[in-house]
Amino acid sequence: MIIDIKNLDKVYKNGKIEVRALKKVNLSVEKGELLSVMGPSGSGKSTLMNILGCLDRATSGSYFLDGMNISELNEVELARIRNLKIGFVFQSFNLLPRMTALKNVELPMIYAKTSSKERRKKAENALERVGLKDRMHHKPNEMSGGQKQRVAIARALVNDPAIILADEPTGNLDSFSGEEIMAVFQGLNREGVTIVLVTHEPDIANHTNRIVSFRDGILMTDVRVQQPLDAKEVMKKLRIEMEAVT
Repeated sequence: MIIDIKNLDKVYKNGKIEVRALKKVNLSVEKGELLSVMGPSGSGKSTLMNILGCLDRATSGSYFLDGMNISELNEVELARIRNLKIGFVFQSFNLLPRMTALKNVELPMIYAKTSSKERRKKAENALERVGLKDRMHHKPNEMSGGQKQRVAIARALVNDPAIILADEPTGNLDSFSGEEIMAVFQGLNREGVTIVLVTHEPDIANHTNRIVSFRDGILMTDVRVQQPLDAKEVMKKLRIEMEAVT
């Protein structure tokens, strides 16, 4: 089991006012799952992702990541976990504009003190896995939104993390580019990569194998998707529709 959460609470205090962002959440994620987290604004899904990513701490309850009790770790240990155990993918890509795709992907390995030769080899391999072998020397302003997000996914992969956390990874993309990203995630998942993504789009969630939904800090539903959408098949249909229009 990669993630094991029990009775998780998160309370934010603003003076005398307390806001319970998460309420007695119980959630487990097995190795190799592709799971989506849904819910309206203020439902607690972003708070959950921050805790899963070791960017925030729970007020009470337990969180084990790949067998480690996260609540027992200090800030230095948490930073190391974020770099080595978790790959992050954000809606806004978060790429450094003056660096090539290759250099952007190498960044996490610099912090991990990987040798330059090994960094380059692993970065090239990660870019090849997301279909960008021919774009590795291009800078972000020379790429489409979908290509930028694939660079971000490659960067999340390079340290072979226990899990990839993706926060609205298709939110800034058109429909076709969004399907390209989901095709990448589905391909990586077939290789055994564990992925948890937050989305407000039901169509995107239906590409995953499992959907958990939050409302008012409570985990309301946990549903297995019987027939997930195949992103490559959706892309074929979109191409036909686009050709018909043009």
